[in-house]
Amino acid sequence: MWHLVAPQLADRFTVIVPDLRGYGDSSKPRGGEDHYAYSKRALAYDQVELMVALGHERCAVVGHDRGGRVAHRLALDEPDRVTRLVLLDIVPTRTVFQKVDRPIGLGIYHWFFLAQPYDLPERLIGVDPAFWLRWQLRRWSDDRDEFFDAKALAEYERCFSDPDAIHASCEDYRAGATIDLEHDERDLDRRIACPLLVL
Repeated sequence: MWHLVAPQLADRFTVIVPDLRGYGDSSKPRGGEDHYAYSKRALAYDQVELMVALGHERCAVVGHDRGGRVAHRLALDEPDRVTRLVLLDIVPTRTVFQKVDRPIGLGIYHWFFLAQPYDLPERLIGVDPAFWLRWQLRRWSDDRDEFFDAKALAEYERCFSDPDAIHASCEDYRAGATIDLEHDERDLDRRIACPLLVL
């Protein structure tokens, strides 16, 4: 999606579109017992380091899905750095886990599958990563293969063929079901300080 949106934003803004740790060609460290390496807090700090390295002490932040969760954490942990925040297609992780019922569970079954202990999901996905990826993407797009640009899909497949990317994806969801919930619980009384748009 960003390959379509970023060029339009770049007409008016300086745009930086980083991969989250573990996705794309970013680093893919092992997860660890507490999954902190893939916590939204750790991933948010990656974004702070990138912003500072590129000479931006403050910026507006837009995040979609997993990136939206990282953007939310970034705005909570570093309120002086985020001037505006846009969150796309997310409901807070804590809310989802509290409200999950049969229809929600069936719709987001992958949250529970990917969060299983190492290395069950890694092994099962690793048998045919392209199948897993295409099946998930079709599911999220109402079975419309044409929904995704062929070049973008090829890039997703290239990146996801790396076993370390599969592990990183699982660690992202393991963190979401454990340490991210702990961080969210501790911060229940905190609110986003900057202007916020949620779509």
